[in-house]
Amino acid sequence: MLGLIGLALLLAEPGKAASQTAEAKTLRIVFQTPEASFDPGSVSDEVSISVTENIIEPLLRSDYLARPAKLVPNTAEGLPEVSADGLSYTFRLRKGIFFTPDPAFKGKPRELVAADYAYSIRRHFDPKLKSPSLWLFAGKIAGADATREAALKTGRYDYDAPVAGLETPERHSLRIRLARPDRNFAQVFAMAVTGALAREVVEHYGQDIGGHPVGTGPFVLKEYRRGNKIVLEANPHFRELRFAAETNPDPERQAIARRLHGQRLPRVQRVEVAIIEEPQSRWLAFLNGEIDVLPLPRDLAELAHRNGKLSPELAAKGVRLQAHPVPNVYFFFFNLDDPVVGGYTPEKIALRRAIALAYDTDEAIRQLFKGEAIPAQQIIPADVYGHDPKAQLKATRFNPAEARALLDRFGYRDRDGDGYRELPDGKPMVLERASVTSTEARQADEFWKRSMDAIGIRLSFRKDKLPELRKLHRAGKIQLMSEGWNADYPDGENFMQLLYGPNAGQENAARFKLPEFDRLYEDTRNLPDSLERLGKFRRMTELVIAYAPWRLTHHLTEHDLVQPWVTNYLKHSFQASSWIYADIDAAKRRGKP
Repeated sequence: MLGLIGLALLLAEPGKAASQTAEAKTLRIVFQTPEASFDPGSVSDEVSISVTENIIEPLLRSDYLARPAKLVPNTAEGLPEVSADGLSYTFRLRKGIFFTPDPAFKGKPRELVAADYAYSIRRHFDPKLKSPSLWLFAGKIAGADATREAALKTGRYDYDAPVAGLETPERHSLRIRLARPDRNFAQVFAMAVTGALAREVVEHYGQDIGGHPVGTGPFVLKEYRRGNKIVLEANPHFRELRFAAETNPDPERQAIARRLHGQRLPRVQRVEVAIIEEPQSRWLAFLNGEIDVLPLPRDLAELAHRNGKLSPELAAKGVRLQAHPVPNVYFFFFNLDDPVVGGYTPEKIALRRAIALAYDTDEAIRQLFKGEAIPAQQIIPADVYGHDPKAQLKATRFNPAEARALLDRFGYRDRDGDGYRELPDGKPMVLERASVTSTEARQADEFWKRSMDAIGIRLSFRKDKLPELRKLHRAGKIQLMSEGWNADYPDGENFMQLLYGPNAGQENAARFKLPEFDRLYEDTRNLPDSLERLGKFRRMTELVIAYAPWRLTHHLTEHDLVQPWVTNYLKHSFQASSWIYADIDAAKRRGKP
């Protein structure tokens, strides 16, 4: 119950600070896994992105209520001006936007300018940063890759060296020239990883920049205890921003639009984020009214609803159940550079296929995900361009007998009679699966152990926290691991980049490098939406099933429980948080049971 103790301290600290915030509108949020950093150049996990996007702003954002997703200006005056050949993007910034005061600015107001975005983009090319988001820019911006190559040789990235594709012709104008057309390039500038950092701030805090985010956004970081407590407060220097959104036929969104119309944002004065790893502790915190929005833990889904109908107990309290489609895909990946499971020879492919055949997706959904998922038959999920609703690719086929026969055929046999197979050369074979430290992960470990025992493969486990495991798989030091991906933007290219060869060491966790796949991926980046483009996406999925760098498992369906005193809260498919829009009815909160 350490999570609950920490939460109680977070929400009920004694003294002056508590009395000052007693009447403030406070949104209380919980996450399962700890943050890694609040540096846009380093973030990749949900909690880090959620906090960062509320402090450090990108040029664009997603319309809160529009479905399908729609880009709208944020710090930019409008959407980018794109040249006829698709190679030049010009952003014009709003004037009069200022960073929050900070010692890095020596007590002087500091306006946001185009050079801040140019600098922040360049940081992704700095090898010392090891940006997990480099794939968004690598090979795209004219001249930028050369600066990275020079830094790899000299050991120092030159932020003052000219880059042909990054220009600031005026103080509030940013022009980006591409090496080739990229149909989704504007989408990148609605992501937290493209938020603007001031060079002075980065140089002032150095290696500690991840814990000192300074931006222009609606909130500022007020308190921070790594892995335990994050408190944001409304930025008193934030520009006047009033809600505006296009109409939507959905009744819930219409109601939100009416309530928010013309209202100044953000609606709350404070956001308190707790990190509670155990599902039961998160559940109890919500029932006690200590959490305002609870992403429903899978293990406890049956306590909250049956087939989307809220339990009578929760309904009587006024709790709302929000179901939201999430464009995601989950899979387990093999490290293709690993000497045991990696490689492209027939026996290596056979081993990976056998492991894939031994995994029972339907049973995993019942046992591990409590029915809160559907089998994944293709890489690109529904509601994302490139998904083929008619495709029957049998990506989650379960057949342990076929798996055993495949292993026998390619020389993976039990030679010493201990019940476990050896490698074709007779050496011992032990697979190592990486997983996080949580109750849910332990249950998954047990499921995996049973699955591998059934085909005679010995399995061990490497346990650590998710940020550490992701560092390891980017370094090529993980053999086998389950992962997932939520769409950054609604196009299949965003999913296929996870298997693009040049992205190995970044988001290509499998380190998959197949020339045919890479050519198809490059084609899809340039083609207009068409049957030809859809066909290439399908072929890429077929190659992944054939070579088995991944085994697709499922698409999660997600539910949030929302307290009755919370209004305007919706989960957005392409925006990590809704904190700027959420509101709190303080009278209802005070009257809670």
